[in-house]
Amino acid sequence: MRIVRFSPPAGSKLGSDPHFGLLEDDMSITAIASDPLYAGIFKQEEVFALNEIKLLAPVIPRSKVVCVGKNYADHAAEMGGEVPAEPIIFIKPNTSVIGPEDLIQWPDTSERIDHEAELAVVISKICKEVPREKVNDVIFGYTLANDVTARDLQKRDGQWSRAKSFDTFCPLGPWIDTEFIPGDQLITAHVDGELKQSAKLSDMVFDVPFIIEFVTKVMTLLPGDVILTGTPSGIGPMNPSGEVSISIEGLGTLRNKVSSRG
Repeated sequence: MRIVRFSPPAGSKLGSDPHFGLLEDDMSITAIASDPLYAGIFKQEEVFALNEIKLLAPVIPRSKVVCVGKNYADHAAEMGGEVPAEPIIFIKPNTSVIGPEDLIQWPDTSERIDHEAELAVVISKICKEVPREKVNDVIFGYTLANDVTARDLQKRDGQWSRAKSFDTFCPLGPWIDTEFIPGDQLITAHVDGELKQSAKLSDMVFDVPFIIEFVTKVMTLLPGDVILTGTPSGIGPMNPSGEVSISIEGLGTLRNKVSSRG
């Protein structure tokens, strides 16, 4: 299943509040009664064409976005470091999340903001100390992410919190796919139509089961928490008033525009 979160069109019986739905045949959305993370999936009567609604971030983490750094060997090398012996994790606030086609806001404190294409994992339940053989029990599904980073601030601060935490710095979407299985699928990033990043998900140093096992030894994960699994080489600046698209084979494409600077 592909689960979306959307704004209904004007005049809809659903009202104007964000709603969840199922993407069916890649062209229509059937509304569901409530957040499927908490109440299951119960279809409603309302059906909308994909082009008549606005897609929103498919999940707004109520707690946190946990990110993995340097999880592709070529990216570790381009950052001037070696592959880490264990995952490097950090957190982005849930207030950084936006959806597909939303605007990435360029902060006036930064001269350079970079794209980072990533596979994102959505957590289904409260979990702690999950062994790798049981991680599928706590995965709700997968979506795409752009770990937007103010690269100059990261370098200036010597750590990552400020550079990765601005509002709008975590685009997610366009949907959650509950049947996607990471393997050799290609992950790419295009900036203004030009290919900048390209790798296979199988190039990850630490796979999803290892990451979840590692993270849950450190912290409790809650329903709707999101894990970003790292980015391949080719990171680089986005352009003011430009556009970035993140794609994963079989999962979809996440597109966002960038505001002008200042």
